[in-house]
Amino acid sequence: VQLQASGGGLVQAGGSLRLACATSDRTLDYRAIGWFRQAPGKEREGVSCISRSSTNKGYADSVKGRFTISRDNTKSTVYLQMNSLKPDDTAVYYCAAAQMTLTQRCSMERDSYSYWGRGTQVTVSS
Repeated sequence: VQLQASGGGLVQAGGSLRLACATSDRTLDYRAIGWFRQAPGKEREGVSCISRSSTNKGYADSVKGRFTISRDNTKSTVYLQMNSLKPDDTAVYYCAAAQMTLTQRCSMERDSYSYWGRGTQVTVSS
């Protein structure tokens, strides 16, 4: 499964960005998807996740109320809408896909994901 994250950029604090995670893989609608981020000198952390049919979603406490995850399985794309961005959101953002499943679970643990895309840089200036 090849994933491509896009949509990063430079934005001022308080601004918005929408990240997209696209794949040509036709099994995406059987996979939970997670968004992770890694800031310089820090561990990669889970930001958000979405189950295969969008039934369940998860958010890190630091982004709740500001970020929204969604997916369009007809386009094999998962989105992360990021509003009210803060300098602390500056990081490289990665999307990841889990193994195929019939469940509606998703996780923000790195070990739950088998396939990773290249990251996209998000920089929030103060």
